[in-house]
Amino acid sequence: MDDIRRKLAQIDKQLAGINLHEKIISTSPLLFVAAGLIAGIIIQDRFDLPIPVWLILLVLLAAIVVIFFVLRQSSTYCRFVLAYLALLCFVCLGAVRLTNYHQPKPGDIRNFVTEERQLATVRGLIVTEPHINSYKDWKFARFVHSDPSSSFYLTVDEVETIHGWKKGTGTVRVLVDEPVLDLRAGDYIRMYCWLDRFKPPTNPGQFDTANYLAGRNVFIGASVKSRDAIELQTNHPVGIFSRFKTKLRLAASKALLSDLQQESAGRGLLQALLLGYRRDIDSKTYRAFRETGLLHFISLSGLHLGILIGIIWWFCKTAGLMKPARAIVCMIALTVFLLIVPARAPTLRAAVIVYIFCLSFFFRRHPNSINTLSLAAVILLLARPTQLFEAGWQLSFATVLGILLFTDKISTFLQDNVDKLFWRQKSQQVDSSKRTAKRIIDKVVILFSVGFAAWLGGAGILLYHFYTITPLTSIWTIMVFPLVGAILTLGFFKMIMFFILPTLSFVLGYIIAFLSGILIWIVQRIADLDISQILIGRVPLVLILFYYGIILFAGFAYFRRPLIKKVVLATAILGIILSLGMIKRHRTHRDNLILTCLDVSHGQAILVQLPGRANILFDAGSMYKRDIGRRIVAPFMDYCGTNRIDAILISHNDIDHINGIPEIAQYCKVGRVFANDDFFDKADRWGTATFLCECLNETGHKIERLDKNLNLSSKANITILWPCEKIIYDIQLSDNDKSLVSLIEFAGKKILLCSDIEKFTQNELMRLYPELKVDIVVVPHHGSASTLQDGFLEYLDANFLICSCSRGQYRGANNISLNLFDDSEAAKMFYTYRDGAITIFIDKQGGINITTNSKRKVRSF
Repeated sequence: MDDIRRKLAQIDKQLAGINLHEKIISTSPLLFVAAGLIAGIIIQDRFDLPIPVWLILLVLLAAIVVIFFVLRQSSTYCRFVLAYLALLCFVCLGAVRLTNYHQPKPGDIRNFVTEERQLATVRGLIVTEPHINSYKDWKFARFVHSDPSSSFYLTVDEVETIHGWKKGTGTVRVLVDEPVLDLRAGDYIRMYCWLDRFKPPTNPGQFDTANYLAGRNVFIGASVKSRDAIELQTNHPVGIFSRFKTKLRLAASKALLSDLQQESAGRGLLQALLLGYRRDIDSKTYRAFRETGLLHFISLSGLHLGILIGIIWWFCKTAGLMKPARAIVCMIALTVFLLIVPARAPTLRAAVIVYIFCLSFFFRRHPNSINTLSLAAVILLLARPTQLFEAGWQLSFATVLGILLFTDKISTFLQDNVDKLFWRQKSQQVDSSKRTAKRIIDKVVILFSVGFAAWLGGAGILLYHFYTITPLTSIWTIMVFPLVGAILTLGFFKMIMFFILPTLSFVLGYIIAFLSGILIWIVQRIADLDISQILIGRVPLVLILFYYGIILFAGFAYFRRPLIKKVVLATAILGIILSLGMIKRHRTHRDNLILTCLDVSHGQAILVQLPGRANILFDAGSMYKRDIGRRIVAPFMDYCGTNRIDAILISHNDIDHINGIPEIAQYCKVGRVFANDDFFDKADRWGTATFLCECLNETGHKIERLDKNLNLSSKANITILWPCEKIIYDIQLSDNDKSLVSLIEFAGKKILLCSDIEKFTQNELMRLYPELKVDIVVVPHHGSASTLQDGFLEYLDANFLICSCSRGQYRGANNISLNLFDDSEAAKMFYTYRDGAITIFIDKQGGINITTNSKRKVRSF
């Protein structure tokens, strides 16, 4: 009978699909409201139309809506008109809300800061707990001779100007150049600082901090040199609410983690799973969850809140409370929980759904899932419209929408095939073991259907923002879900029992620590298989939109002849696969040469993508930017659609050329690592060379001595011009003068990478290679004027010069302009500080095309 009912329900749904439009209007009208709000935010963000235009249009539409309500009839046509009028009204409302959200208030801190950073004195309230930025996952952090920095957010109250103290508003992100251990959220302080606007990312694929913070209306950063520049104000009322939230969070954290060892590997994972704080997860574990597509488990969402509310509901039921009373207790508990955890989109979306579920017991109404999800979207976007452009918000709603729309369809399809497998022979007597097996398989089918539906909803967004496809996520979800469910259930139960039965809580602590260790081990082993994700790289938005169009077509388009739909779907899916395959192949099999000098401030990281498939990285380090391997180089590789580096060439043993290499070896597939003889023979004064060798040994790599010619089976030729083995010097050369000088030749064009050579080596190159002429030069020693030999750049006769430099080096180089190009040819000078990442394309005919992250473009043929 169950099979017959399922078949009838499927037929009803198919028949209803013919009138899907009418069904949505009658059962999920808020879907039109949410769609209109989203459309309005997107249109206003793209075109920035004047607010009066939207207000006039909104008034006109509202008047038409009133007229229709007065003249309303029960016809379907009238309902259609009202639905689309509501959609258009919320288009206007979305545009107005976005503009209003970004509109600076009187006294906004943005009005006090120009394009250049400036000194200021600010009073305000600390709204987040100060965080110590220890960079524990950065190997070379031990060689940074300064204390870890601290960061927190401050709500501005007053700003001192030349006219005295002025009332201020807004929020700033504060960075203190040393640990701040005595300040807490809720403290009112006065600080002496530099104020500056956040800058956009200077490298492709790099995280856009400026855009991320702008979405939260944080546009200004405050830099404080030391704790002494911050004064705690005792004559100001204490932030009671902030302190209450802090005490709640600390109590919850103590209830969960107090029984666990400080060095426990699962400690950070438990804090992420149950409290939503992911800062303490080690990078290896986080990367494993990301590569397997299981990152959603460590983001508080419907699963987590569902288990928490389920436990509280069970307690209330056991205590004999009726459903309305249980709903009240659950809403109170959820409110308290929201004060503890970070306010992220998945958590807030799930919270809205839980609130609506609880309220339904008072109104005796059964909530519609799509309507509830639409209401959650409307509430969150009205509160902060910029969430729409965040990957977390998009993934949260897209995956849930995918679950709601496609789980039943997928489950029905799979269930029919399972039934055919188990019930081939109809008989009155059925084997009990077969029934048991079928029940288990039915549960697996449901779990797989939910996971696959969620994957369908989020795959396009995941590809657009993170450049990867994780087709096996549904399978991995089935494997780890029981373990995750057990950890969440026991973890929430432990937190509750901590305040009732501490002994039981202590026992549960050991159990969840053991289970979290198993979960980490399983996820890391799956990630080690290296079959979980397909790295594609940056894809055009139109392809993502086409994908979602195909998904909706597959779910809701109905034809009298199913074969037509199958042919259309097969063609579209094949088109998407071929498009992604062409994008992937184009980025991994090249006819041209691509050189990218990344912006790492004072340092060097140059990726050369040779014709064919080979990729070579020349150095990876920075003097001032930290952890560039994980924050700059690896994200750029993802953006390019490849994580393979065939060779890393170390120019010399300077910290600003090597301190990002260990993380690159962890995140990317590195073939070999080379260095010149001096790297091995010289006295390792600072211990950096030995430490780098130890780090690389942990990842299975060994630094090899570099030959004069590097053969990587490419049409391009790489020659090491310096150090020269034929010459023995009586004088003691500096480390910089022993650094590699590499010449890259392709299609008749030459690129010279000079590393940090100084005047002596520059003179020797002119003597040894008197006929050397090149097209592009990466200027020696980051463009330093003090180490540049007169006439060296003129001798090379290059068309383009590139300086990998910091702000101070850029200004020094800019002041002298390297005395090579006059003002009419200034476009041929490139600085990473000013231009961001600089990319050189040389095609097989020898044409040169240079682009920068600041959108400068130069062509040369």
